[in-house]
Amino acid sequence: MAVPWWEIQIIRAAICAPGRSWRPILYIARMSSIPNADALAGTSLPQGPSPLAGKHLVLGLSGGIASYKAAELCRALVKAGASVQVVMTEAAAHFITPVTMQALSGRPVYTSQWDAREGNNMAHINLSREADAIVVAPASADFMAKLLHGGADELLSLMCLARPLAQVPLILAPAMNREMFAHPATQRNMAQLSADGATVLGVGTGEQACGETGDGRMLEADELLEELEAFFTPKLLAGQHVLVTAGPTYEALDPVRGITNLSSGKMGFAIAQAAWRAGAQVSLVAGPVGLATPRGVQRVNVQSAEHMWQAVQPLAQVASVFIAAAAVADWRPAQAATQKIKKDASGATPDFHFVENTDILASLARSGRAQSGALFCVGFAAESHDLQAHAQAKRLRKGVPLLVGNIGPATFGRDDNALLLVDEHSCEALPQAPKTVLAAQLIERIAQRLNS
Repeated sequence: MAVPWWEIQIIRAAICAPGRSWRPILYIARMSSIPNADALAGTSLPQGPSPLAGKHLVLGLSGGIASYKAAELCRALVKAGASVQVVMTEAAAHFITPVTMQALSGRPVYTSQWDAREGNNMAHINLSREADAIVVAPASADFMAKLLHGGADELLSLMCLARPLAQVPLILAPAMNREMFAHPATQRNMAQLSADGATVLGVGTGEQACGETGDGRMLEADELLEELEAFFTPKLLAGQHVLVTAGPTYEALDPVRGITNLSSGKMGFAIAQAAWRAGAQVSLVAGPVGLATPRGVQRVNVQSAEHMWQAVQPLAQVASVFIAAAAVADWRPAQAATQKIKKDASGATPDFHFVENTDILASLARSGRAQSGALFCVGFAAESHDLQAHAQAKRLRKGVPLLVGNIGPATFGRDDNALLLVDEHSCEALPQAPKTVLAAQLIERIAQRLNS
């Protein structure tokens, strides 16, 4: 197992908790080693097989400096298992060469409606019929205006107009100067293109090639890849609001040290990502981890168990599904020291007294919304042994319809996992796989239960 991101120190301590036996060892982390999630870009989740695998995409480039991002996008699509046919306008070829795109896609690039390589000289028909989707990135203001009015004076616009509407989706990634993007005409055009059935993606904000700063930047290649993977994921949770907790909590002992655990948050973040891809609105309440926020997910950063409980309560009032994937501390110090607890030469060990934290999962499972069926609660159990017995007992104790068990020491910090799904009637084992794959399988199982 990889060394976790925090430094672990083991100290002898006496824990006094009502109804609990004394335990001789605590895991103590230094405060300086706990990531500040607001300040970190974070690392991305390792991905399993992509929903784009086996898809054939036409990648269209209209004129714009953002064409350089299309090269990276093309490479990412091929790596994800898609085949890519590049079609470029004359203007796009002023920003990036067809040679570059041919090298990255592994296919000859089309730039002219008069291309003689097609036996019937109808590239706009042939290319569109072969595609699972047409993706225009960048889509300039001029190109979108042309599409809106049915203009078709070059190959790319011809192909977009001639595509079978019911079989070949059109996905547009706008890219332009901030003033062009904000212009009422552009906003009207994008709204009407959406109404006509095209998928118009959002834009980024930041510095632009012209030197100005604002909205209108084309999304980065990794963001576009995530949008396209989400597009091809079945919307099993459309209309649902999913609330996910993830990561560890950190209970302060003094200004420098605190109690935490080995949870990396990867499973909870993968679940949040999978739920968004499945069409849900997703809120993610995350303990101190250094993971990047999944695209489309609203994130709230917390530190302690009580802080997590305070963040979860209002969100649970509007959520329809609650997935408690966080490893929440059962206890917290009755009172944290105001100054660092210093070691002296006596050899005496500190004596800590603890109080029990709120049981977030059990509390929400007992709520009126959960009891009425308006909130479907899913719990997690990280065990060290006898997984099935402990998971079944925990499901009954917490009062949840579905409990997900795993062996904690075998999964903490790893990119893969194995899960056991326990409900009232059965136990289903999900074998070892990347956490992103397991998250998608879990979302499928939840959707089945919601619709049954």
